Amino acid sequence: MNTQKKSRPKARVAKGFRDIGADEIRGIRKMLATIQGVYENYGFEPVEQPFIEYTDALGKFLPDQDRPNAGVFSFQDEVDDLSSNRPEQWLSLRYDLTAPLARYVAENFQKLPTPFRSYRQGWVFRNEKPGPGRFRQFMQFDADTVGSASPAADAEVCMMAADTMEALGIERGQYVLRVYNRKVIDGIFESIGLSGSENASKRLTALRAIDKLDKFGIEGVKLLLGNGRKDESGDFTKGAELDLKQIDKLTAFIVIAESSENALSKMRIPGAIHGATGSDLREYERIRAEGIFGGIASLAATSPIGLEGMAELRQIWSTITQAGYSDGRIRIDPSVIRGLEYYTGPVFECELLMETKDEDGKPVRFGSVGGGGRYDDLVARFTGQQVPATGFSIGVSRLYSALKLVGKAEESTTLAPVIVTVMDKDRQGDYWRMVQQLRQAGIRSEMSLGAANMGKQMKYADKRGSPLVVIQGGDEKAKGEVTIKDLRLGEKLAAEIETREEYASQRLAQVSVPESELVAQVKKMLGQ
Repeated sequence: MNTQKKSRPKARVAKGFRDIGADEIRGIRKMLATIQGVYENYGFEPVEQPFIEYTDALGKFLPDQDRPNAGVFSFQDEVDDLSSNRPEQWLSLRYDLTAPLARYVAENFQKLPTPFRSYRQGWVFRNEKPGPGRFRQFMQFDADTVGSASPAADAEVCMMAADTMEALGIERGQYVLRVYNRKVIDGIFESIGLSGSENASKRLTALRAIDKLDKFGIEGVKLLLGNGRKDESGDFTKGAELDLKQIDKLTAFIVIAESSENALSKMRIPGAIHGATGSDLREYERIRAEGIFGGIASLAATSPIGLEGMAELRQIWSTITQAGYSDGRIRIDPSVIRGLEYYTGPVFECELLMETKDEDGKPVRFGSVGGGGRYDDLVARFTGQQVPATGFSIGVSRLYSALKLVGKAEESTTLAPVIVTVMDKDRQGDYWRMVQQLRQAGIRSEMSLGAANMGKQMKYADKRGSPLVVIQGGDEKAKGEVTIKDLRLGEKLAAEIETREEYASQRLAQVSVPESELVAQVKKMLGQ
């Protein structure tokens, strides 16, 4: 006799992934439809690329390894690729939506209009260590303009992002699009002797340090720009090891915006910090931007690339101002550090400013829900010819979570189905006809399947959240009637009635009608 127990797999979701329920799916679909409406209104067209790309198409965004699995999910394709004489190509799940778009544009460049304005949504995958709110699969919604080098294209993407936030119910003043330029940052590095490939590691560490400004403050950033920083737990993070002069110049560039706002406050210029609106707020933002431009000029005056970046920023700001968006919706902000891998010019980030409380009652500020920038070198990897491009990406799950916490996410209006119970297995044809009558009238409905008795069928209807159940036993059939039970009303009555006998005597939660009136009565009870 074999006493070995058969091994069974454990039912569990893979680490870093999650299951998603019906309410969230429907809520996200509505949010995506709103975003799509804004993008369509701007003239962008939908396009999709596959989940899987050849790994070399993702290029420098992967580690240089024989098995490129760090950061991405990869596997080998055993099908011969005769065109490249490579019998085993590496394939990867897409890391983002931008690199696949670059491949698509390069492959179809001659057929596409210039500029090519498109949007796409879909899942992306990161083979990284998961954490709270950090998943290995998440959805992005991107919009990109490929083929235009004009800073007006960058400004338009920012304006479209601002319009998207407001279309989703986020009021003006509760979000901001922060804009800066990688060329300015590169110019600052050049001016302190950190240009060139030999300093790439130091620049990367310094950029990551600057990106921690909101988290650690200016003093914490200084430590990370120097020898390093020890946190409260005693863990030490090694710094960029810059000297004091380099640190002072970098931190001076970081706080340009703060210095400008402090000066405005002393001048008693009304603005965002005073809750002003309209022309006062636009004047505040104008003076603030000019203060930032002046600070950049003094710090990067010896760097051609820095001055080029400032000129682009001025053109973006001019477009934003002329279009009427310079009222705090979009701001020039030197603290924007993002896209260390492939952004080549302007970078932008959308931040939600409103605060709420999490499930534990602790105050929460959402921060970034999307961002983007200019990436003029991506398509050139395939064609050898530089093709300018700019775009914006929304973190769908993060934005939906934020909207939900502040009550801006549209609740699902989809009712659970009306359940037609099966009282007599020999009369299933009658019950199917009832279900079809309801469905043809546009009423979500289903016939109870598999349940053996009335109690189990009612329990199923409760779990489904069904508003109504339709019942026809032998007595009802003999009378040519159906009974419709209102489960929502029944639940309410049960909460108000003290005794079981009182509830049983009232029968207010159900009604019997002729079979011919089934659809009309169901609609009436559903309020349709």
